[in-house]
Amino acid sequence: MNPIYTYIMSARRRKTLRAAFLVLSLSAAWALPVRAGLEAPAAAQVVAQLVARIFEQTHYNHRPIDHALSRQMLRNYLEAYDYNHMIFDKADIDDFEARYGDRLDDAIKEGNLTPAFDIFDRFLKRLEQRKAQIEKFAASTFTFTSDETLVADRHELPWPADEKEAANLWRLRVKLEILQEKMGGTKPEEIVKTVLTRYERLLRSYKEFDASDVLQAYLSALAHSFDPHSDYMAAPQAENFSISMRLSLVGIGAVLRSEDGYAKIVSLVPGGPAATDGRLKPNDRIEAVAQGEGPFLDVVGMKLDRLVQLIRGEKGSTVRLKVVPAQAAESSARTVIALVRDEIKLTDQEAKAKIITLAAAAGGKAARLGVINLPSFYADLRGAGDAKSTTRDVLKLLGKLKAEAIDGLILDLRHNGGGSLSEAIALTRLFIDDGPVVQVKDTRGMIKTLYTPSLESGIPYAGPMLVLTSHASASASEILAAALQDYGRAAIVGHKSTFGKGTVQSVVELDQYLPSAMRSYKPGSLKLTIQKFYRVSGGSTQNRGVIPDIRLPSVTDHMELTETSLKNALPYDEVDPVPFRRLDTVTGVLAKLQKGSNERLASSPEFGYIREDIERFKKQQADKAVSLNEEKRRAEKKAEEDRVKARKDERAGRKKPKRQEVEITLSSIEGKPAPAPVAVAASTAAKTGEGLGDEEENKDPSAPDAYLDESLQILSDWVFLTAGRNQSAGAPAPVATP
Repeated sequence: MNPIYTYIMSARRRKTLRAAFLVLSLSAAWALPVRAGLEAPAAAQVVAQLVARIFEQTHYNHRPIDHALSRQMLRNYLEAYDYNHMIFDKADIDDFEARYGDRLDDAIKEGNLTPAFDIFDRFLKRLEQRKAQIEKFAASTFTFTSDETLVADRHELPWPADEKEAANLWRLRVKLEILQEKMGGTKPEEIVKTVLTRYERLLRSYKEFDASDVLQAYLSALAHSFDPHSDYMAAPQAENFSISMRLSLVGIGAVLRSEDGYAKIVSLVPGGPAATDGRLKPNDRIEAVAQGEGPFLDVVGMKLDRLVQLIRGEKGSTVRLKVVPAQAAESSARTVIALVRDEIKLTDQEAKAKIITLAAAAGGKAARLGVINLPSFYADLRGAGDAKSTTRDVLKLLGKLKAEAIDGLILDLRHNGGGSLSEAIALTRLFIDDGPVVQVKDTRGMIKTLYTPSLESGIPYAGPMLVLTSHASASASEILAAALQDYGRAAIVGHKSTFGKGTVQSVVELDQYLPSAMRSYKPGSLKLTIQKFYRVSGGSTQNRGVIPDIRLPSVTDHMELTETSLKNALPYDEVDPVPFRRLDTVTGVLAKLQKGSNERLASSPEFGYIREDIERFKKQQADKAVSLNEEKRRAEKKAEEDRVKARKDERAGRKKPKRQEVEITLSSIEGKPAPAPVAVAASTAAKTGEGLGDEEENKDPSAPDAYLDESLQILSDWVFLTAGRNQSAGAPAPVATP
């Protein structure tokens, strides 16, 4: 396990913390509170004490758990259930603040979880009351001729003053949802049912909460009071985090979602046991699960993450599913499907590449440009010899691209939210020579410089290079982009800035601290901020991000989607720079690249549409209220449909740029056949592995990728400007040492 990525306490520190904690736990109130709802098991109370102690001793900013933090924690916890300020009312909030506002700090240190369960019980009670109101309002006959409006996003607004105001808010909310269904073409007889079903599912999902779910929300509220990237992860969430890092799991390769109490198959992972077997289909529903030849356990109504844990298991073991087939002619039909669990490779999150050949300009040569799409910095923390590694995967792709004689490279980090710090550092070495990449400051204020690993060969790729970023490029992505920018190695192209997450988190497994009598309890893990990183030039990316060399306008530049919008984000600061040798590969051509890009943006139809969208978004932000007048809404809808149609028509009539594209995957490099496509349930995009499906962004399929297209043009300009210099053959010479 890499100590850069995962913080390992010294044996002495761990022993001291365990001893101090055992003394605390012996003095805790072990008796369970007498309550009608869920109760906290004794082990959960011990875990709460442990988490509080670790945060006070180990978190980067050394913030004490005091009355000020108690108030922030209470707010976080309330908004975990009622983010939009519509379930509770002011009387509830006043009551909670009076009883718990200055007391959660002492309670959590004592292992007293009564406030967590008390608030959750009140939330469930209020949610049931709101559902009753929704049923009453949905049965009303609404007319949509008035000038009533509703602010749909109420997060920044106060909770309703009393039950009368709350009832009116829900009347307007139900009216809005019925109007939306009506305008969306839902059959009149189905409109009310659709709205009611939505809230029935919401209530059912919360009624399925158990003690560990409440503990997850409560301790996460504590963690987020320290900073937005620290988290408490109960056992299922901790396992999902591990899966996301190693890009593999052992299971059957099915993606599930909860629907009407059943787990429905959303899609199957290509190459997984379920897809290979062929009997399990999208939209099938799982009714019961059995381990091997054991008895079936009914799973209707079971929380999805619990069901997922039943389906996952040891490689080579058998799981049996009792399934309601989607295509069965008879509703009572059931099928039993036995599947042998195997390792599922989550290839959709692997690095992948393509070669795009642009048409030759007049009198010029066609540019062959490589694009590597990197969704995350993944690494198998188990550290086996064949462990998954971002750097090894990208090196394979680079080898293929160089063999195909590319003229330039784009590294696409637009959707890369980060991952392994050690992989970000190792990956930087593929583009620069040995040198410093990032500085890291720990909780003691000690600063350490982290360097690229040594390679026997030279720079694997030294040609013209762009890094394409967006507001979603975060953490490890920012380390790589910042280093390549500081070295002058690559041109950074993208949105106004990257996300701005300049902190490092460790994963602390909590089971090592539990008393032996409680070892059967699965306490989960902490994701804890323990370091802050800085560029080699001295500045932090925290709260500032990486500013691109060439900025491309985006609607998201005007949204609250970066670190600066998050509560309790750590501040920006600077440290002294460290010596490093600038390469200045891009410096001499950057001004010309910027000029050419500006000229294209000014005349580009696509970026013209983006500028229009920016102005429309600004107008919407100025007036957040949604009209409930049907005539006005239909006029707005017609204008939007006309706008979309006009764009589609213009795109259809536009002359398409001539270019060829060749997809390259790790499987294709290794000579493996591409996995066969697998059907996906309608209107649902899926995450790989057993888990929840996500809704795909509703994008116009006729819209080109304007940001990638412009990046290709910028890189083509660079190739043209450096024609005759075979930069891909060797490393550029260093020119300065700041």
